Amino acid sequence: MYDQATLKLHVDPLIMGALREDITSEDVSTNSVMPEERPGEAELICKEDGIICGLQVFERVFHLLDDKTEVELYVRDGDAVKKGQLIARVRGGIRTILSGERTALNYLQRMSGIASYTRSVSALLEGTRTKLLDTRKTTPNNRIFEKYAVRVGGGHNHRCNLSDGVLLKDNHIGAAGGVAAAVKAAKDYAPFVRKIEVEVENLDMVKEAVEAGADIIMLDNMGPEEIKEAVGYIDGRAEIEVSGNVTAENIAGLAKAGVDFISSGALTHSAPILDISLKNLRPLERDC
Repeated sequence: MYDQATLKLHVDPLIMGALREDITSEDVSTNSVMPEERPGEAELICKEDGIICGLQVFERVFHLLDDKTEVELYVRDGDAVKKGQLIARVRGGIRTILSGERTALNYLQRMSGIASYTRSVSALLEGTRTKLLDTRKTTPNNRIFEKYAVRVGGGHNHRCNLSDGVLLKDNHIGAAGGVAAAVKAAKDYAPFVRKIEVEVENLDMVKEAVEAGADIIMLDNMGPEEIKEAVGYIDGRAEIEVSGNVTAENIAGLAKAGVDFISSGALTHSAPILDISLKNLRPLERDC
């Protein structure tokens, strides 16, 4: 859940941008059938099994349109939900409910889909010490939502942005002139509190990274036997991350190799949405 400072500084501007994208001047459809505001209520219903995530963002959409809108929640982020389950009720002005519906659902469906997919993948690592990580392969302007959803689903966040830490990838290494040169430059420049991670593609690069004093070594797109050999060579001198070609079929085997982290861009870039609908909108006789 986001604290109030995070909501106001980082979440609200993004939601407002999404609302402005959807309502450039007016909601013509709503204003046509509802020329004057009147109170109403709608039901939030899950249409398939999964993990719910993004309820606070869903609610915030309506509050930014009208802070008198009430959202009565029956579940919490991280809860398993079932097809046909009533998740929440939204009460407030009908014009507000209609105008905010799609934006609110877009966030909730996307975040719940990521949490659901992450939960299914993280379950494959139960009983191991390996942590499941996301990546920066996120939808532009939605990273704060998508990385939160990964945590709700049982995963862990890698860097949230380029200021978070040092990760020397193939092009950084190429620009610096090699692994050793890249690590030395990072040690000279980055604050001592920053860990230095190096992406390597073969055993020769693994050896260079260890000798250069890398804190974390990412084994990128390596085969099972090569990973096993790399883990043996590193022998605790650096933390080990595996990335690339991670699938549901091979992730458990990668964890058994003794690596500390497995990162997967698919958690955010390939998770399907969770189907959720706002239904049964009806007028109310009482005041909003």
